[in-house]
Amino acid sequence: MTITPLRMASRAGRGWLQARWRALTPRDRMLAVAALVVLLAAALWGLMLRPALSTWRTAPVQRQALDLQLQRMQQLQSQASAICDATGAATQPLPPVTRDESQRALEAAVRQHFGEAARLTADPQGATLGLNGVSGQALAQWLAQVRIEARALPTEARLDRQTGGTWRGQMTLSWPEAAGVASGAR
Repeated sequence: MTITPLRMASRAGRGWLQARWRALTPRDRMLAVAALVVLLAAALWGLMLRPALSTWRTAPVQRQALDLQLQRMQQLQSQASAICDATGAATQPLPPVTRDESQRALEAAVRQHFGEAARLTADPQGATLGLNGVSGQALAQWLAQVRIEARALPTEARLDRQTGGTWRGQMTLSWPEAAGVASGAR
C-alpha cells in the first residue's frame, strides 16, 4: 500500500486533533461534545424536520384549495353536460365537409375576423395563417368558428404577444381529412 501526500496530511491532521483532544480538560471535552451535539441537532432540524413540519402545517390549506378547485371543475362539467343535453350537441355529429368547403370557410372566417391583419396560405396538407396585430378575442372567436365551420384544427402555433395586447405570429392548421374529422366525429 502506497502512502499518498493526502493520506499523510490526513494522518497528521488526525494526530493533531487527537493531541488537542487529550490536552483538553474533562470539562472542556464535555463542552466540545455538547457544542457538537447542538450543531448536529441544528443541522438535523434545518435539513429534515423543518421542511416536513412546514409541509404538514400547510397541507390542510392546500387540500382545501384543491377541494374548491375540484368543486369548480365539477360545476363546469355539469354545466357543459347540461348545455350539450339542451342543444343535442353530444348526440348529433357535425356533417362532413370537403377540403374545398373547409378552405372556403377558413378564408371567409379569416376575412371576417382579421381583415388585413392576417394572411392565409393553403396547401394540400393544410393551411398556414400569418397574424400581425390581432386581438386575443378575435383570435379566440376565429378558432371557435373554424373548428365548427371549416373543421380545421390547429396543429402548430407560434404566437408572440405584442404591446397593446395584440398577437403576432404563425399558425398551422390541418384539413378535416388529415385530422381525422372528415366524418364529423368529435
